[in-house]
Amino acid sequence: MLTYVVQPGDTLYLIARRFGTSVEALMQANNLASSALIPGQRLTIPVTVPFTYEVQPGDTLYLIARRFDTTVEAVMELNRLTSSSLAVGQRLVIPVYTEAIVTVDSANVRSRPGTGFPIVAQMARGARLPVTGIQGDWVRIRLFNANPGWVFRDIVDLVPHSGERPITEIFGYYVEEEGPALPSSREVFEAQADQLTNTAMFHFRIDRENPSRVEKFPEFDDEYMREVIGYGHRHNVKMLACIHNLLYERGNQEVNQEVIGVMLATMENRSAFIANMLTVLRSYNFDGVNIDFEDVRYEDRELLNALYRELEPQLRDAGYYYSVAVPSRTSDEPTNPFSAPFTYAVIGGVVDEFVVMLYNEHGWPGSGPGPVVSIGWMESVVRYALTKMPGRKITAAVSVFGFDFNLTTGRNTYATYAMAMDLARRYNRTVIFDEETQTPMFAYTDEEGNDHEVWFENAASIRAKLLLAERLGIRGVALWRLGMEDPEMWTMISEEFVVEKAII
Repeated sequence: MLTYVVQPGDTLYLIARRFGTSVEALMQANNLASSALIPGQRLTIPVTVPFTYEVQPGDTLYLIARRFDTTVEAVMELNRLTSSSLAVGQRLVIPVYTEAIVTVDSANVRSRPGTGFPIVAQMARGARLPVTGIQGDWVRIRLFNANPGWVFRDIVDLVPHSGERPITEIFGYYVEEEGPALPSSREVFEAQADQLTNTAMFHFRIDRENPSRVEKFPEFDDEYMREVIGYGHRHNVKMLACIHNLLYERGNQEVNQEVIGVMLATMENRSAFIANMLTVLRSYNFDGVNIDFEDVRYEDRELLNALYRELEPQLRDAGYYYSVAVPSRTSDEPTNPFSAPFTYAVIGGVVDEFVVMLYNEHGWPGSGPGPVVSIGWMESVVRYALTKMPGRKITAAVSVFGFDFNLTTGRNTYATYAMAMDLARRYNRTVIFDEETQTPMFAYTDEEGNDHEVWFENAASIRAKLLLAERLGIRGVALWRLGMEDPEMWTMISEEFVVEKAII
């Protein structure tokens, strides 16, 4: 599928004609209740890629590029044209996404095309910048904060993409070390920043003593946080503060419920919380927020909806990106107390990004053995979400970890990719790839005679989820969490997918 940004004067009829589809197909793909459009609105175009266009009488490269919201240079590069001359009936592959990749150690991004204009950002070598236009020797690009900028053409490679490699988003959760087996995300974040669209710093939560405030958790040095955010910005990564209501007392969900219940209880508390949250975003130069509220009482659902609605204008007016992580559900029925308080239609109606947390299909106490996120579970949850909002808002949050299920005792423990592979080597077991769930697993018997099954994730299982995200027409995947994954996953992503940056 293609993504198209609505221009002044556009109608659904004109857009459908332009791409050889129908108004009905556009409305269905974008979950539109009316045909009204707003300039700047992003639409999913349900056409097969690579998308080709047959040159008509009177066409020029300029007109074709303008028609499909690309550039003459990108069309010429993708089609290996050495001249701007066209022949009627000639078929051109239309770029669906073009990026400028920085080829120097430090590239200045300026407010306008010219060395006399102010520098608005600096990019590191390898940074990937979405191209939105070209003027002479200058390339117009989009930055992590959705602002435009201009970079000198001689210090970037212009790379147009046809869509033959799926274009996707990768959202990474950044977490500090959780004991020797669960390392900090920093090493992976720095190594893979050019393959990340958004990164959420899991470092903030509602203050238990004063639930209208936001506290650091775990404690960190302010300069460290600004350093990580700055690194992300130099690689054109949108940096978000992840604010949650978890981990006050491990295993005690009632505390989590109580803390958020107090914050939600009155408009005054919610307003104070929003004000304090905005202070956090400003203090560290974040680009927006990822709200991760869990363990909410069902009776607080309307208050939760009120908070999500109240947040939208405040974040929009301040220029911040609005992302919310939400537990999985597959129907309107409130059958699961964990996900029942979350009203998908309300949340999807106000946010920029709806991150649906697909974990843990298996791994909760009493679940029995199985994958943390099977391909079937992902499809069921996402298809339900698609009935409540357009796919361009939805990101599927998947695990990169797994569980070691002790079948004898009924208990399970975390297993990162490295831990799973160490267990397979230790017990001389062969990893199999379960085709039905698209997940790797193996079984073993420990020294005490206990039978185990280990279900985890690797590059192949993440590939399957990325391809499903592409097929369903959603944004891509979020990874919980950076530092627990199969390292080969990053090679697979860079070779088989194109990671889109700076999403509006």
